[in-house]
Amino acid sequence: MTRPDALLQPGGPVTVLRRPQSTAAPRWPEGTTAEASSAHAGNNGNDGKPRTYVASNAVDGDPDTFWNDDTLAAYPDTLTITLPAAATLPGLTLISNSDGVPVDFTVDTWQDGAWRSAASVTGNSAVQRAVPFDTPVSTDKVRITVTADQETPAGTFTRVNEVWPQPVEPVEAPSVTVDFGKVVVGFPRVRFTSASDNRPGVRLAFSETRQFLTDRSDFTRNDQSDGTSRGTDQFAVPAGGADWKDVKGFQAGDQVYADGLHGFRYVKITLDALASDAPAAQPWGTVSIDAVSLEFTAYLGTPDTFRGWFLCSDDDLNRYWYGAAYTNELVTDTFRQDDVDPRDAWSATLEGQLVLQDGAKRDRDPYVGDLAVSARTLYLTHDDAAEAARNVLADLAEHQRADGWIPPASINNYTLPLFDYPLWWVTCSWDYVLYTGDRAYATGYYPQLLKVLDTWYPSVTDDAGLLSKGLADTGGYGDYAFLDRTGRITYYNANYVQALRDAAAIARFLGHGADADRWSARADDVAKAVNTHLWDAAAGAYLDSGTGPVRHAQDGNAIAITAGVADSERAASALAHLDATTRLRYGNAFMDNDTIFGGASQRVYAFTSYPEIVARFETGRADSALDQIRRTYGWMDSHDPGITNWEGIGPNGSLYEDAYTSMAHGWSTGVLPALTHQLLGARPTAPGYASWEVRPHPGPVAWAQGRLPTPHGPLDVRWTNQGGTFSLTVRAPRGTSGTVAVPLPASDGRVTVRAGHRTLWDGHRATVPGVTRDGDHLTVTGLGAGSHTLTAARAR
Repeated sequence: MTRPDALLQPGGPVTVLRRPQSTAAPRWPEGTTAEASSAHAGNNGNDGKPRTYVASNAVDGDPDTFWNDDTLAAYPDTLTITLPAAATLPGLTLISNSDGVPVDFTVDTWQDGAWRSAASVTGNSAVQRAVPFDTPVSTDKVRITVTADQETPAGTFTRVNEVWPQPVEPVEAPSVTVDFGKVVVGFPRVRFTSASDNRPGVRLAFSETRQFLTDRSDFTRNDQSDGTSRGTDQFAVPAGGADWKDVKGFQAGDQVYADGLHGFRYVKITLDALASDAPAAQPWGTVSIDAVSLEFTAYLGTPDTFRGWFLCSDDDLNRYWYGAAYTNELVTDTFRQDDVDPRDAWSATLEGQLVLQDGAKRDRDPYVGDLAVSARTLYLTHDDAAEAARNVLADLAEHQRADGWIPPASINNYTLPLFDYPLWWVTCSWDYVLYTGDRAYATGYYPQLLKVLDTWYPSVTDDAGLLSKGLADTGGYGDYAFLDRTGRITYYNANYVQALRDAAAIARFLGHGADADRWSARADDVAKAVNTHLWDAAAGAYLDSGTGPVRHAQDGNAIAITAGVADSERAASALAHLDATTRLRYGNAFMDNDTIFGGASQRVYAFTSYPEIVARFETGRADSALDQIRRTYGWMDSHDPGITNWEGIGPNGSLYEDAYTSMAHGWSTGVLPALTHQLLGARPTAPGYASWEVRPHPGPVAWAQGRLPTPHGPLDVRWTNQGGTFSLTVRAPRGTSGTVAVPLPASDGRVTVRAGHRTLWDGHRATVPGVTRDGDHLTVTGLGAGSHTLTAARAR
């Protein structure tokens, strides 16, 4: 390979990959046979053509056929090769494929009436592995015993395409890797200026991280959909070159397949071809490349498109805010049949619409639980794209089941059974109405709201008034993390309280007072039941589940606080428990022990960390909220791929599902609404920002400023917090009114609050109507459009 840097100079010099043609493969003597410990039954294969997986495929000289054992992840697997007569073997070569190579195996030869060890291999990752013997061996039988294979989406089986009777080192395939600098999403393009005339193939492997940048992509939809597990995207380069766009499909009949759209940071381009792609593509020749680029498909955020923004005195927080904004832009994309989750997620009712996908790489399906975070991030940055949230919410409502249950996403043809996501649909519907004021949406889908809350959830409510997973045949239902928890779960019930209160707000907006009162009363009853049955006084926190092993979860405890289930005493106790039991250097774990699965107490979800961060701000613990932000988002920002927000963090700060982990996931962007709504302090309190509140929680931050886009125009906020003085300015748009709660500086003496030259609080009492003290804030109500500046200072 020459001039890899040329790819950064389009139109100039070119990058050249060269690979000589391999010599003919060694062959076994005529009459050689093979048998195995097991063999998978024949089928039509992934290409629809009849296939066998018998042992003889490993010695037939055809690399497109292979032996596949029939014991999933069970070992040992043995392949025994018998020659027609003794021959001297210097070693052998084992050829597998990218669908999971044998990792650990031994080679024995039959000598003097017994099996004798000839070689041992551990930690193999090569498709072509040469295995030389210490000395040549005369034998008529060879046995290969496999004890470990690579795990792949197609299952952990032993697959051997060929065994050669000589050790043949592979001719190294030349490659070049392009780093796009951050995770991107779209259709890759490669401009080939020329190639040799033998149809040389290139294979493209994509990865969001360097750790999983190998000879196969960290994820492909093709692997997930049909089990073919090519692992890469393929292209046969014509002699005259080509400006190639990576789109889904075959280049030649049923050969040379590409997956199309990818979410990635790194792409590795290798001069190589799959054996099954011959003769349409060959693994040798010469290829010249002029440029590698990307047709970006997601929302393109530029300084001109940010209708909401945030800045403060802490540059780390600024970087986390804009990293979350970029993450969310990557998942704001058009729903297209060729690049959505292949597990029956395509839907004609969503095709061509702007949506909020869950991740850039995968699953590429709009899940309503994810919108609980990602939609808020969207409303606060690019509200001109709010239709992306509405399209998802409306589509799921239109696929409501007859019993009232609402699907979480289009996956499995709208049938994936999740217990909690219908609650998120309710909450996300209120969020959408709150930020946009879309009365037509609220009116149009009010029947679905009634049905999910008054039919389906009552069907899974027990005699204590609590949701209980397992009732009405819901034992097999999952949740956001597919956790094996059943019965009374604090998270489900706290979420239920929040959903009922949000539904009541929609009902009041539409003038359905009786529904609002009924749902509010039910929310109060459920909250009381949670405190009665799920509070663990010994631990000072809410139980994850009322049955089974004792544990305490981040999701239930945090949402119990933000939904108003917990009073101030319980809130303080629950947060102290999480501090003591879940704190990690890369965030707060979502469980306080491992009773639900191994490693649970080492797993961090930014999705469930968001309500905990909000709870800390709202209960006057801004310092601990900011500490949690810095540990969680600082870890993601400072580790590859950087900038974007990960789906989950595993033990020791790892990718929690290895290569499969999405490194740009919208549900992890909660730092953005937390900094805007809680640190800066501005948020809507009535649909369409008809009313708003500004209540900063500054902690140690010296200043902050920002803009919230509203249907009436921008709501601008800025404040400074220095030298015992807090100064706050709000500029509100016409047609709105609001409340400002000014943080009072800590002082042993009097603190006064002024609006310009007018005193609102003299240190002891209000001097004008509409001013009250609320803990460590002074609240001023009845503010209209225009600019308002309030200053709280220690009295001199």
